[in-house]
Amino acid sequence: MSVCPSDGPAPLDEALGDRQAEIAVVAETFKLLGDPTRLKILIACLAEPVAVGDIAERVEASPSLVSHHLRLLRGARLVRRTRKARQMYYEAADHHIRHVVSDMIVHAGEHDADEADL
Repeated sequence: MSVCPSDGPAPLDEALGDRQAEIAVVAETFKLLGDPTRLKILIACLAEPVAVGDIAERVEASPSLVSHHLRLLRGARLVRRTRKARQMYYEAADHHIRHVVSDMIVHAGEHDADEADL
């Protein structure tokens, strides 16, 4: 079941009525991504598996801070980790996460472009 208003004539409250648990999870996910460092960490993991040290360099944060944020992102099922030898690598959990984040970045860029036209 989709909750997009363009999916049909069903009122929004009817479409959302039985989805309260999912809505709460989505709200918590967006709250988690409201931290710029966590969002940068997730963006660093979108294209390929990345080691903690490499993520720390990319986002200009300490490895311990990155590890803390990765633990939270894993708990929210936004990233997953794989072990290669003695190193842990992190990547976006699935294509849904990649699309949501990359689409929001594109959307933000379009907003900036719209503001420049004014």
